[in-house]
Amino acid sequence: MSIEVKVPALPESVSEATVATWHKSAGDAVKRDETIVELETDKVMLEVPASASGVLSEIRAEEGASVTADDIIAIIEEGEGGSASSSSKGASQPAPAPAPAPEPEPEPEPEPSAEPASEDQPQSPAVRKLLTEHGLSASNIPATGKGGRLTKADVENYLANPPESEAPAPSPAPASAPTAAPAPAPTGGAREEQRVPMTRIRARIAERLVEAQSTAAMLTTFNEVDLQAVNDIRKHHKEAFEKHHEVKLGYMSFFVKAAVEALKRFPLVNASIDGNDIVYHGYYDIGIAVSSPRGLVVPIMRDADALSFAEVERKIGEFGTKARDNKLTMEDLTGGTFSITNGGIFGSMLSTPILNPPQSAILGMHGIQERPMAINGEVRIRPMMYLALTYDHRIIDGREAVLFLRSIKEFLEDPTKLLLDL
Repeated sequence: MSIEVKVPALPESVSEATVATWHKSAGDAVKRDETIVELETDKVMLEVPASASGVLSEIRAEEGASVTADDIIAIIEEGEGGSASSSSKGASQPAPAPAPAPEPEPEPEPEPSAEPASEDQPQSPAVRKLLTEHGLSASNIPATGKGGRLTKADVENYLANPPESEAPAPSPAPASAPTAAPAPAPTGGAREEQRVPMTRIRARIAERLVEAQSTAAMLTTFNEVDLQAVNDIRKHHKEAFEKHHEVKLGYMSFFVKAAVEALKRFPLVNASIDGNDIVYHGYYDIGIAVSSPRGLVVPIMRDADALSFAEVERKIGEFGTKARDNKLTMEDLTGGTFSITNGGIFGSMLSTPILNPPQSAILGMHGIQERPMAINGEVRIRPMMYLALTYDHRIIDGREAVLFLRSIKEFLEDPTKLLLDL
């Protein structure tokens, strides 16, 4: 019996997806509920499982193809073939299902020749991403895919065991905000160029950034904070905290708790614009900007005011893991009343973060640097961080923005206020 594999219902506001990676080829055995293909949307990665055990007899949408909800992307011939799952990847031309009657085993097919791939050969988004990130040329990498197609495994094997004469360029460090894809490094002195299409999430990021700049009256105010008190708490209690809660005590939990208390003092910063109305939110859903292999994402920490320091740290760890593994869901990314982004983990000293619409403000953290400071008439070396608050001047005046940022500074320089609700 033939079973159609269809594109599942897409998240709200998402009209189409891109076929990112086939984990099976036509003719491979599949098991029910086994992931056979991943679809990339402008927000999340969707895993499409096999709806029945059998043989993947036909692939109708190649990697890189655009698809919409309910499109038929493959055919499974239901049967007993799902017990021996093949590990090969990549899409191929349709192949007939094996005959039900037992036949003599055919001679084993020869291993695919490892010929260098052509630059003109179609490449999947995953392959293009790896080539761009590491400055590689497809023509230098042996391709083992069907029809001379370069697979993701080919690139990963090349990176793991590069020829001595041509080691790949090191991966660039990620950025705290969306940036353009790095240009591939020239090889052999040649002035090479490589044109690759934007991924869906990168295109969506670009769209959102332009939207924020064209619809909001963005303004940024700055301050600096002395983190000596936070450092002292972390130094004195980090071992006991980690032993008791099984999670490390980082800086972000202090910033989240300080931001929540400041938002309570200045509810306008927690509000948003809807047409001609201002919507005041009686809850505190904090977006935490996280770098992922697909770009910058902002998962939402809901009801952050009700979370303990340990729960905040645990949530942040979960966000990082899910972002790295492309496991963030639409629920993780939807909503939010205020955001925090930390460029300091990449070495940024000062920046002007961009709003995450429809939110009206975003806090930018930066690198901690020991600097001489005048304290009570004496010069002392203190761990200092610059803070930046970008806000929508349409509803937040400079006074509220400055006082809000000062409140965060006060809570961080005297964290006992967070504990005593002062």
